[in-house]
Amino acid sequence: GPTRAVQGGLISLAAMRRAMVLFVVLSLGFGIGLIWVAFGQSWQDMLAFLGLGVAAVFAAILYTAGKKPYGYAGLGDLSVLLFFGFVAVMGTYYLYAQELPLALVLPSISLGFFSVGVLNVNNIRDIESDALAGKKSVPVRIGRKAAVAYHGILLFTGLGTAVAYTLLNYQSPWQWLFLITVPLFVKNFVGVKNNQKASQIDPYLKQMALSTLLFVLTFGIGLLV
Repeated sequence: GPTRAVQGGLISLAAMRRAMVLFVVLSLGFGIGLIWVAFGQSWQDMLAFLGLGVAAVFAAILYTAGKKPYGYAGLGDLSVLLFFGFVAVMGTYYLYAQELPLALVLPSISLGFFSVGVLNVNNIRDIESDALAGKKSVPVRIGRKAAVAYHGILLFTGLGTAVAYTLLNYQSPWQWLFLITVPLFVKNFVGVKNNQKASQIDPYLKQMALSTLLFVLTFGIGLLV
């Protein structure tokens, strides 16, 4: 009965915590190994990347945990832009190439803005429940109409910076492969703009995440080819 349900829930929670600890340990171990292979005896670079890793972990935890989770204060967008955009793109590039061209700011903005776009769709969908719960996301702060306009800025600026990077580093028509994702982002913007109910917006959250993934794949493949 109820007792077994509670016991089952506790077991599931304990198993989830063990899994989290396991993945944290594995990620930390493989991360340190990768940093060691990349930089060898360069302790400054190793410490810098370890610092970024620790900062990313704390950013993830403090988003919804702690006395004053910054996600509830509308600062999640900035964190996503920083870690999913600049740190992800420029950090990964430096890890392998050990140089940092200034032009990498452009694809960093692209990926960062699309990642923020995923969060923004989620927050637009939940704008009413977040307002009732006291979660001051960006859409709650600026209102739905402005949040939709903000979403358009994120998507089309992200595409624009990808185009700018391609023009600055153009070598092959294959580099334009990512343009096949443009209709997907347009569809996402139109869908978020025209639908009001949370249930209607919900499919566009998944669609935005998959569109971002496809953009990353086609952008990368275009550069490789």
